[in-house]
Amino acid sequence: MHLMNSLAPNYTAPLTNLRRLFWLRMVMTIAIGAASWVAMFFYDIALNPVTIAGTVMLMLALNAFTWWRLNRPNPAGHMVMLTQLLLDMTILTGLFYATGGYTNPFVWMYLLPLTVAAVSLPWRLTWLVAGLAVSCYTALMFWFQPMPTMPMDMSGMDMKGMSAADMHMMHMHHQSGFSVHLLGMWAGFVVSAIVIAFFVERIGRSLREYDSLIAETREKALESERMLALGTLATAAAHELGTPLATMAVVAGEMAADYADQPQLTESLTLLRTQIGRCKDILTSITASAGQRRAEGVQRQALDDFLQNIIACWQDTHPATQFDCVLQGDQPAPVIAADRTLGQALVNLLDNAADASPHAVELSGSWVSTEFDLTIRDHGTGLSLEVADNIGTPFYTTKDDSGLGLGLYLARIILERFGGTLDLANHPQGGVVTRVHLPLKALMA
Repeated sequence: MHLMNSLAPNYTAPLTNLRRLFWLRMVMTIAIGAASWVAMFFYDIALNPVTIAGTVMLMLALNAFTWWRLNRPNPAGHMVMLTQLLLDMTILTGLFYATGGYTNPFVWMYLLPLTVAAVSLPWRLTWLVAGLAVSCYTALMFWFQPMPTMPMDMSGMDMKGMSAADMHMMHMHHQSGFSVHLLGMWAGFVVSAIVIAFFVERIGRSLREYDSLIAETREKALESERMLALGTLATAAAHELGTPLATMAVVAGEMAADYADQPQLTESLTLLRTQIGRCKDILTSITASAGQRRAEGVQRQALDDFLQNIIACWQDTHPATQFDCVLQGDQPAPVIAADRTLGQALVNLLDNAADASPHAVELSGSWVSTEFDLTIRDHGTGLSLEVADNIGTPFYTTKDDSGLGLGLYLARIILERFGGTLDLANHPQGGVVTRVHLPLKALMA
C-alpha cells in the first residue's frame, strides 16, 4: 500500500466517453438504416435487406451490451473502449464489403471510431485503431461486392451521329473519372486518419493531463487547508502547553534537588524531566511544521550525523526496545539542511514501529550523493485490510485512547514536502516494513 499523495482511480472520464460512444453508435445505426431505406425506395438500388437488417441488429445488440456495462462497477477502461471500437469497425467492414466496398459513400464512417479513440485512448492504441481503419479501407478497394446501381443516364445527350466507338470512349472516360474520384477519396481518408490520430490524440491527451492537474491541484488545496487547520491547532497547543510544561520542569528540578539522597526517586524524576524535555521538543517541531520555524530549526549537518542524532534521541526514550541499526552510504556523507520537521517525521515512524513491536525494531538506511532510502521493520501483527485502507489518513488510529492518528499522516506530509515517498507493506515473515525514499536535492545545504 502506497502512502503517497495520489488520487484514487477516477472513472468519470472513461465512463463519459463510453456513454458518448453509446449515443454515437445509436446515431450511426439510425443513419445507416435511414440511408439504406432511401437508397432502396427512392433510388431503386437493390441492396440486400438481410445485410442491412443484420448490421442494424448487431449495432443495437452491441449498444445493449454497452448499456449493461454502463451500469456495472468500473464499467470503462482502455481495453473495454478499444474492444468496443474494434467491434464497431468489424460491423462496418462487413456492411461495406456487401454494399460496394470503397465505393460506398458512407465509408467515411471509419473516421468516427478513430476520433473516439484519439480522444479517449493512449497514443499507442489510437495508432492501432488508425492503422486498422486504413487497412480495412484499403482492403475494401480490392475485395468487395459491387453495389447495384442505375445505368448511366444518357437521355439528355444527342445520340444522333454518334458511333459505337464514340459511345465506348465516353463510357471509358466516365469510368476513368469515377476511379480517380474513388482513389482521391481513399487518399483523403488516409490523410484524415493520420491527422486525427496525430493531432486529435494530442488534444485529448492534453485535456486528460489538464483534468488530472486540476484534480491534483484541488487535492493539494484541500491538503493545505487541512494542514493549516492542524498548524493552527498546533500553535494554540504549543502556546497553551508551554507554561504548564515549564512549571512541571521547574518543580521536577526542585524535587530532584530536595530528594537527592533517594536514588530511586531521583531516577524517576530524571526520567520525568527527560519526558518533559521531549514534550517541549515535540511542540517545537510541530510549531515548525505549521510554518513558525525557529531560527535554530535548520542547520548544516552531514546526513549520517543527522540520522545518528535522531536515532540516539529516540533510543533514549525507548531504552527497553531492542534496536538493530545499520547505516551505510557514500563517505563523506552529503551535507544537508537538518530540518526539524524531517527529524520529527522519522521519529514518528520509529514510534509507530515501537508501538507495534515494543520488543524489537530494525532500521537500515543507505544513501548516495542525491538520494536517501530508509527501511524500518517491526515484528508486530501486520496490517489488516481495513488498516491498510485507512492508515495514514488524519485522526485514524489503532491505539485505542493513546494516539491521535496524526503521526503517520504528518510524516507523510513532511516527506512529500521534500519530494519523498512513504510506503508501508506487510513483511512475509510478519510485521510491517516501512520504506522511505527521499531525494536529497531539496535538502542540500
